Amino acid sequence: MPCSAGVRFLPGLKAGASSEEPGEALPTLNYTTRGFRLKDGRLHLAGNIVLTVVWSRELSAAPSSVRVYRDVVGHWWASFVVATELQPLPGTGAVLGVDWGVKETATTTSDAHDLPHAEHGRKAQAKLSRYDRMMARRKPKKGRAASKGYREAKKMRAKTYAKIARQRQDTARKWAKSVVRGHDAVPVEDFRPKFLAKTTMARKAADAAIGATKQALIEMGRKHGRDIRLVHPAHTTMDCASCGARTKHALPLSERTYTCTACGAVSPRDKNSARVMLVRAGLIPAGVGGARPLGALLPEAA
Repeated sequence: MPCSAGVRFLPGLKAGASSEEPGEALPTLNYTTRGFRLKDGRLHLAGNIVLTVVWSRELSAAPSSVRVYRDVVGHWWASFVVATELQPLPGTGAVLGVDWGVKETATTTSDAHDLPHAEHGRKAQAKLSRYDRMMARRKPKKGRAASKGYREAKKMRAKTYAKIARQRQDTARKWAKSVVRGHDAVPVEDFRPKFLAKTTMARKAADAAIGATKQALIEMGRKHGRDIRLVHPAHTTMDCASCGARTKHALPLSERTYTCTACGAVSPRDKNSARVMLVRAGLIPAGVGGARPLGALLPEAA
């Protein structure tokens, strides 16, 4: 199946601060098979353009297209598209339910796979605030060119945000890899964090990078042939994972313990929601501890 083989840095192109006006798109060049070729580790583009590429890894097959683009920091990259094959992992006989949150990015039915909030953005906030103040002091007047100090502060601010994005991606991929390696099926809350941008938790929710972490888990599961099931998030905090009863009112966020009035089950709120994922996906609750016999067929999601 076709997929992106990642990006490669192009030191042959000049890297500098972005000169685009706010709202302008960054430069991007797309080439199909007839517009480029690879020779002696160098990228040859149409128009007799030859570029040296810093390779992060060898391409698994001949690329069908390449996208050359510049990021907000001013660095040039090349993203190749190649056809790859699945890399299935051996069965483990275990399943895992995943519930997304803000206090913890991911709460699972196994304590060993809970993903704490890394807070990469909060740790870099002091540095970002410093660059914001530098830009505010040196902001050019309307119609005048920006000073060198303003451009440098803008570039350092963009580099910090890029580093935060890389840290979030690295944390998400490492966690997703550990989850996929140890479980045959992973029902995941199909949570859409966009609405949190309008709440008081907007900054913390953005720093949790729930959307990026969920996407990393889906891609890792597809790569290794695991069963990643998206579960509708409606009422997952109101249902009891033990008996299936539903509370008559939504639980406030301040209430962190779920108590079922029907069967009397008491458990942490997010842990109960993670078990609800297993129930809704049609997986037996006993699979929480990996008790499903090896080789047993997974039941279809309800």
